[in-house]
Amino acid sequence: MKKRIAALMITAMTAAVLSACAGNSQTETSASSNTSEQVGGEKTAGGTNTAASAEGSYVIGIGQYAVHGSLDNCREGFLEGLAEAGIVEGENLTVLYENANGDGGMGTQIISNFLSKDADLICAIATPMAQTAYGAAKRTDVPVIYTAVTDPVLAKLASEDGTPAGNITGTSDKLPVEEQLQMIRTILPDAKTIGILYSTSEVNSQATLEEYKAAAPEFGFEIVESGVSGAADIPLAADNLLEKVDCLNNLTDNTVVSSLPVILDKANKKKIPVFGSEVEQVKLGCVASMGLDYKELGRQTGKMAAKVLTGEAQASEMPFEVIEQASFYGNTAAADQLNLSLPDELTSSAAEMFDSISSAN
Repeated sequence: MKKRIAALMITAMTAAVLSACAGNSQTETSASSNTSEQVGGEKTAGGTNTAASAEGSYVIGIGQYAVHGSLDNCREGFLEGLAEAGIVEGENLTVLYENANGDGGMGTQIISNFLSKDADLICAIATPMAQTAYGAAKRTDVPVIYTAVTDPVLAKLASEDGTPAGNITGTSDKLPVEEQLQMIRTILPDAKTIGILYSTSEVNSQATLEEYKAAAPEFGFEIVESGVSGAADIPLAADNLLEKVDCLNNLTDNTVVSSLPVILDKANKKKIPVFGSEVEQVKLGCVASMGLDYKELGRQTGKMAAKVLTGEAQASEMPFEVIEQASFYGNTAAADQLNLSLPDELTSSAAEMFDSISSAN
């Protein structure tokens, strides 16, 4: 990337001289147009790689593993973080965006496409996409910045001390497990069992599940788990789990979150509360969450990416970062359906409260 920046500076100086000789008339090189292509059920901003040859401009490939609110918020926040650093889509930034819709094979194709278009940097949203991006990009000099990766160490993207595994870094959405358990205990003082659905193929979910199992006894809970291999397994797994527990606790598992409306419908019919792990799940009908702000997580990631793009830092030398603050989110409409009340000690300090249930996109 340093060679490319040097070449751009020489080109810009040459262009300035030629412009002066021609009567100080300037010709601006426009960024490539964001041609829409249909990819995996969503639109991707594509186009040719002309932006990479314009002075001070960049091409970024954003690969998102699945379609759901928290990951969408990460993407939006990522672009906001870049913009705050002066790298603005449509001005000096061309974005190539594709969504894998939870398909690992599609994820591989997406990253290959970004590399073929000479992206300056790849942003990988969610653990499976980050692992795919790292595997493909490590044979090149293209840096990878990830977000919404719960455990970068377990995903083999970083060492125990946070040192990057290669030319890759980013942000972790490690959940505030103890704060969540305390919140559930406050809302359900008599509950004994918490059910957790998770995908057996997502290492981030397995890591978080183990944290819940270790911490639960301190709060008087037993965790009852149910692993699924895909979305098709969720309806039956949810039915079986709901027979054994006092409430459900949702993780940021991409497979499970994509089926959250199905889970909520089944749980509501049995009058069993479902707790979320971030604000978008609460909007959809989870009773409450002591969760993360994924837009802020994305914004933090965008600022890291800006440092790499401008040469201020190298991804290979930047330890991954963890968002620090968890906040309470509650949905009174979801609570009312279950004849629950949300305690003042939680709602008084809430980051946001909702009085209606949103439909899934």
